[in-house]
Amino acid sequence: MTTTEPAPLVPLHRLHFDEPGPPRPGELPGGAPAWLVSRYADVRQVLSDPRFGRAQLYADDAPALSDVPDLVNNPDLMFNQDGPGHLRLRRTLRRAFTPRAVARWQPWIAAIVEELLDRLAERPRPVDVVEEFTLPLPVAVISRLMGLDGSARDRMRHWSEHAFSDGSHAGEEVAAVLEEFGAFGAELLAERRRAPGDDLISGLVRGADEEGGLPEAQLVSLVCGLVVGGHDSTMTMLGNALLYLLGERPESWPRIGADEEAAGRVADRLIHLVPLGDDRGTTRRASVAVEVGGVTIPAGAVVLADCGAANRDPDVFPRRTLDDLFAPLEAPTLSLGAGAHYCLGAWLARTELQVALHRLAARFPGLRLAEPVERVTWRTGTTSRSPRRLEVSW
Repeated sequence: MTTTEPAPLVPLHRLHFDEPGPPRPGELPGGAPAWLVSRYADVRQVLSDPRFGRAQLYADDAPALSDVPDLVNNPDLMFNQDGPGHLRLRRTLRRAFTPRAVARWQPWIAAIVEELLDRLAERPRPVDVVEEFTLPLPVAVISRLMGLDGSARDRMRHWSEHAFSDGSHAGEEVAAVLEEFGAFGAELLAERRRAPGDDLISGLVRGADEEGGLPEAQLVSLVCGLVVGGHDSTMTMLGNALLYLLGERPESWPRIGADEEAAGRVADRLIHLVPLGDDRGTTRRASVAVEVGGVTIPAGAVVLADCGAANRDPDVFPRRTLDDLFAPLEAPTLSLGAGAHYCLGAWLARTELQVALHRLAARFPGLRLAEPVERVTWRTGTTSRSPRRLEVSW
C-alpha cells in the first residue's frame, strides 16, 4: 500500500492565480455549484451591489459553506448581515475606526512596537520573530483597545484557531470552544455595562444603546469577532510580509527603515498582493438575476468573488508596477473588501503593518532569515496561514 505525500505549502506570495476572465460556472471548495467572478470590475460590483448579499448564504435552501461550526459562518456575525440590520451594527463601531481615530492611536502603537524591539534586541540569536514580535504586537494593540486582561490575551490564539477553523478540527471541539468564547464575550459586554470606560467595548455598548433593539447574540458575535479578527489578520499579514521581504526582497529593507511614508506604500502593496490564506475570495448569493460583466448570474446562485485574481487584473494593475513595492496602488485593493462590508479595521491593520515594518527595519537594518524559506513550518488548521516560526538574525 502506498500513500501520497501532500504537496508542500508554498508561501502565499507565490500562489498562482488564473488570468481574470468573464464570470463562469465553478464550484465551492466543498463541490457545490457556484459562479466564479475574477475581473476587478466584476468582483468590485459583486462586493458592492446589495443584490449580492451574505445573509442569504445561510438560508435553508443554500449549500453549506462549512461542515464545522465556526465564527466566520455564524449568521449572527456582522459580516453575515445585510441591509438595515447590518448598517445598524456597523454604526456602533464605525466612528471608532476612522482614519482620524487610528491616527490618534499611532503614538502608543509605536510605543508598543519599540518596547517589543527592545526585548527582541536582548534575545540570543537566531530568534523566532513570530513569538517575539508578529504575534505579541497585534495582541497587545487589540487588548489595549478593548481593555482586555492577561487571561484573555493568553486564550486569544486558542479561540482564533477554532473560530477560523478550516474544517480540520472536530465539530464537537469547535462547538465547545465557541461556547466558551461566546460566554466570555457576553460577560465582557455585561462588565462594560456595569462599569463603562474609554475602551472599544464600552463604546460598542454606548453605540448599541443609541441604536436600540440590537439583538444580544449579534453584539456577542461582534465582540468575539473583534477579539480574534483584531489580532489574527495583522499577525498573519506581518509574518507573511517578513517572509517575503527578507527572503525575496532584501534590497527593499533599507528603504523601509529609512522612510516611513515609503513603508506605508509597501504595506499597501503587501496587503494587496499577499492574501491571508489559501482561500481565494469571498462568497455572496444573488437575491435576483443580475448581469455582471455581460453575463447573467441567476437568482439564488452562490458567487465566489476571486479577490486574488482581481487584484492582479492587468487592465487595472499593470504588469510593470505589480511587483514594485514602493509604487502607489493604481486602484483600491479588494483584499479588504468593498461596499457595505468593507473591513472596518482596514486603517488599523494598515497602520500596524506600516509602523511595525518601518521601526523593525530602522532598528535592525541587517535583519535576515536564519533558515531557507523552504524550511519554514506553517501555521495551518485555520482559514489564515502564516509562518508558525520564523527564525531571524542580524
